[in-house]
Amino acid sequence: MTDMADRKEICVLGSLNVDLTVSLKRFHKPGETVAGTDFQMFTGGKGGNQAIAAARLGSTVSMIGCLGNDAYGAMYRDALRTHGISGEYVFMAEDTPTGVALIEVDSSGENRIIVVPGANEKLTEDLVSSAVPALTKCSMLLLQLEVPIDSVIRAANITANAGGIVILDPAPFIAGAPDELFKLCDYLTPNEHELGMLTDMPSESEAEAIAACEYLLARGAKAVINKRGPHGALFVTSGGVESVHAHAVRALDTTAAGDTFNAGFAVGLSLGMVPAEALRLANAAAALSTTAMGAQNAMPALDDALKLAGL
Repeated sequence: MTDMADRKEICVLGSLNVDLTVSLKRFHKPGETVAGTDFQMFTGGKGGNQAIAAARLGSTVSMIGCLGNDAYGAMYRDALRTHGISGEYVFMAEDTPTGVALIEVDSSGENRIIVVPGANEKLTEDLVSSAVPALTKCSMLLLQLEVPIDSVIRAANITANAGGIVILDPAPFIAGAPDELFKLCDYLTPNEHELGMLTDMPSESEAEAIAACEYLLARGAKAVINKRGPHGALFVTSGGVESVHAHAVRALDTTAAGDTFNAGFAVGLSLGMVPAEALRLANAAAALSTTAMGAQNAMPALDDALKLAGL
């Protein structure tokens, strides 16, 4: 592993939402009213989650996204500043509210989420092009699909052409995602559900998941990481398959576990870890992130994630 001073900058392009989170004993059925046990408001969105997770793991992070000119937008800018994240390219949509997510979390820690994109949909290709300094300076770029896909492709092209590493979380699933995007990805990181949707193949068993990952390699991805929750992760390349075990923790809220995983993996690579080591760090960070309510509240510090990962 490289010296801490050699850590490279991570850039995140993606969504910035405010999460309105309700805790309840169980999910209700259609037409049924149930009593919630708690309500809290957090900063979230897959892009913001990944940026803050990487920052809490000690990395230098820049964010590219779009917020509304409203109280939620001001709240989010404060959160980015608090975590030392550069918001130079966090743009403001004057006529559109900040994105919000309505989240239900049951007593087992499982969640159901409704996202209203709001200002995230205003992150245009032109705005992305104006963020070229951040996209070419970073050693790696974290992407997701809660902002317009043309903007995601534009960002991936800029960073890939500058020699940076591109990591795509293909979530939420978008039908017809172009192979052009997969070919720009050094690492494609679907969870079990997304892997099945992307490939139209079964992905429940490990053997099925490996076959589906190999299909994505054939579509152009250089490496596929299948995030399998309590079953750990699979790392699939043309050279073979590696399996990384999960960590048993008392999960309270799994909302941002996948985002923390991606951030942890990027941070591991930025520290000079080989992918197998970075995956161990990613799994440990993701596990720790489920131990408190809120997408970003339990995102761990680097020392805690390294300790759990045994690195």
